[in-house]
Amino acid sequence: MIEHIVLFKLKAATTKEQIQTLTQGLLKMADEIAGIEEISAGANTSPEGLNRGYNYGMIVRFVDAEARDAYIPHPFHQGVVKEYIHPNVDEVLVLDYET
Repeated sequence: MIEHIVLFKLKAATTKEQIQTLTQGLLKMADEIAGIEEISAGANTSPEGLNRGYNYGMIVRFVDAEARDAYIPHPFHQGVVKEYIHPNVDEVLVLDYET
């Protein structure tokens, strides 16, 4: 299994409604892209203050590395990036690990 962790720095002008739409778009990928076991996403709620400006996160669990590799160029994923991520996000940080 691959854990795909994505952290976002949302644009300062991003509204609560845009965040809800972003979340819905991200979660839809589980129904559209083969090999995704689970997706969770949401705004940072940590009290530690160690997020370095990253204020939204997503975890995607893939069945294996091949599924993750197929997801990256997948047309549905690329559509989510274009429609929901680019308009609302300044920076992205990605880290994957195998379990």
